[in-house]
Amino acid sequence: MNKNDLVTAVAGAAGLSKADAAKAVDGVFEAITSALKGGDEVRLVGFGTFAVASRAASEGRNPRTGEKISIPASKQPKFKAGKGLKDGIQ
Repeated sequence: MNKNDLVTAVAGAAGLSKADAAKAVDGVFEAITSALKGGDEVRLVGFGTFAVASRAASEGRNPRTGEKISIPASKQPKFKAGKGLKDGIQ
């Protein structure tokens, strides 16, 4: 499922036009992104939790040449599925 499929599914389920559903989906994505940017966690009970995990700087190797490279520290978005989502797909 891609974003257009999601918009179509939301429009059908909520009885909205595709344009309104697209605005709603974009609004949800923007709200989650801005909350994570601000250092918050987003908990959707029964669905899951979005959070930011910090990765420490590390050293790696170029697979072609074998030379050492430094990998800078970074922040990665993480998602942990909730019980409702886990139970719903079994």
